[in-house]
Amino acid sequence: MPFTKEIKNNAYYSRFQTKYKRRRSGKTDYYARKRLITQHKAKYGAPKYRLVVRFTNRDVICQVVTSEIVGDKVFAAAYSHELKRYGIKHGLTNWAAAYATGLLLARRTLTKLGLDETFTGVEEPDGEYKLTEAAEGDDDESRRPFKCHLDVGLHKTSTGARVFGAMKGASDGGLYIPHSENRFPGYDPEAKTLDAEVLRKYIFGGHVAEYMETLADDDEERYKSQFQQYIDDGVEADGLEEIYTEAHAKIRENPNLPDPDAANRKGADHWKAESKKYRLTKISREQRVENVKAKIAQHQASA
Repeated sequence: MPFTKEIKNNAYYSRFQTKYKRRRSGKTDYYARKRLITQHKAKYGAPKYRLVVRFTNRDVICQVVTSEIVGDKVFAAAYSHELKRYGIKHGLTNWAAAYATGLLLARRTLTKLGLDETFTGVEEPDGEYKLTEAAEGDDDESRRPFKCHLDVGLHKTSTGARVFGAMKGASDGGLYIPHSENRFPGYDPEAKTLDAEVLRKYIFGGHVAEYMETLADDDEERYKSQFQQYIDDGVEADGLEEIYTEAHAKIRENPNLPDPDAANRKGADHWKAESKKYRLTKISREQRVENVKAKIAQHQASA
């Protein structure tokens, strides 16, 4: 009988260290997180900020987060469903919406810090690769921009991914996010050059407009099924760029527009009362006896 070495023996299990819960469930990459939150000791407790970008089926979530011993703290946040206030009502998870959400977060963060006039970013996006630089003050002293690092989580960082759309929007909005140009749509890995026209097309939803036109010519039924909401609101492929241009201008004008439907939205008290309707309340023994007697009397009467 051949000799088989027992690997998972008592010595193995006595040294085994259980992974963190979020690592076991595949939610957190702790190898990347450690490097994103670790701050240099010579900076004496200065917070290190992250631009956290996450995608759901219906929303884009952008947050500026700093980590402390007690946990993560969100400094500012923006969501793509807020873009409806600025005129973008459809396609809230595409590349252009991710860019607009990042822009909204950047302007909201700088407004909160009082730096919105000092760092305006790229007011007219042209698709060129630009980083936010230090601003010169009145006394010839430069003011460094607000710096944060991109946190993509478990999202794949392939060329043209939407996470880089949100990063580009935040960078053009005035935040300093260290990055290169080799993950934007339009980048040629062989020539190592970025086609600014392709990137600009993605910023203003040109790729969606092209698909709409192609689908309308080739398969009208599929076009109506996929873009029915666009058709109902009278949005055509030619008008997408204008919608995004106006939205960018409105975001820069006021990144903290109030929610017009806030007054009509049902609050926590409503849903708490709603849940109590289906929750059984505890009754006393005397009440249970009376209920049984009532059921017996009802049964005898029906018999």
